[in-house]
Amino acid sequence: MKAWRAQSQRFAVAVGFVFASATLGQAACSPNTVALRGDWGQAQFQVEIADTHQERAQGLMHREHMPRMSGMLFLYDSPRPLAFWMRNTLIPLDVLVIAPNGEVLAIHKEAQPLDETLIPSNGKALAVLEINGGLAAQYGITVGSEMQHQVFDQAGAVWPCER
Repeated sequence: MKAWRAQSQRFAVAVGFVFASATLGQAACSPNTVALRGDWGQAQFQVEIADTHQERAQGLMHREHMPRMSGMLFLYDSPRPLAFWMRNTLIPLDVLVIAPNGEVLAIHKEAQPLDETLIPSNGKALAVLEINGGLAAQYGITVGSEMQHQVFDQAGAVWPCER
């Protein structure tokens, strides 16, 4: 009887862990958090939102440091071709271009500080996520990875928020 009870408790703990893990993935839908997932696993970033012309123009210019699991999420009212550059940006960045359904369309890895070469979106994007340079490769984030955020139309999102 004791062996059965101990085995049942271990099973309940394991089920609770799986449930909590699934819930954590769904809890990422807040304005200042994005979650990414793919065959490589999952990652979560605290983001600043740039959703006005002035905020998008300023971006991450003149900053000497950004915390590791932080970034800036550039949001647009409708999907469009985009281009970014690194003018006055002092830290290397990975630039992730995000489709209207939350799928990563393109990744420009290790964009060089102060470089004014245009970085195109290679398609219509609704958002762009900038994170510290090298993190996409370190985590294995690839084109086709899925982003979860409340900005995406949840009915068509590849990774919808919990309702």
